Amino acid sequence: MQVSEVQQLQLQIQVQNHRQHHHNQETPICKKIQVQDENNKVVEADDFLIPPLNFAMVDNGIFRSGFPEPVNFSFLQTLRLRSIIYLCPEPYPEANLEFLKSNGIKLYHFGIEGHKEPFVNIPGDTIREALQVLLDVRNHPIIIHCKRGKHRTGCLVGCYRKMQKWCLSSVFDEYQRFAAAKARVSDQRFE
Repeated sequence: MQVSEVQQLQLQIQVQNHRQHHHNQETPICKKIQVQDENNKVVEADDFLIPPLNFAMVDNGIFRSGFPEPVNFSFLQTLRLRSIIYLCPEPYPEANLEFLKSNGIKLYHFGIEGHKEPFVNIPGDTIREALQVLLDVRNHPIIIHCKRGKHRTGCLVGCYRKMQKWCLSSVFDEYQRFAAAKARVSDQRFE
């Protein structure tokens, strides 16, 4: 995810407004880091905490999102994750693997193909295996993600909600909130 200049400016304005009201204290959305400027002089700078696309808390110790980019790593560090459930078939990028290794985070990779057409079979065995990882509190805090945090992630979260005895209309409402106009009947049918 690329952060546009407009988004960066909006975030900077929010931080400045917050600091004016809180006597220049550090805020939860940024932290001070030391970086080298163009003359190799070490200076303090703000490291903005930018969550991944479609980030949300599912339950205590359980989060969901789209694919984390390096710009999201500082934010993810604040979650103190133990595990990640990755639902795409593609290999995990090297930069992300390095982030996991340096932060002691375990990767659970369940490669589920993304399909554009409805009524494509969703692999029940894979979803059940991912649910077992999700339900094991030894893996918490944990984040579930696919590419955009919509369909595959929504399907797994929907199954988790069913286990929590949520009514189906609430499960579908949550799925729709993240999937927006691209909700898939096959995912909702599986839930």
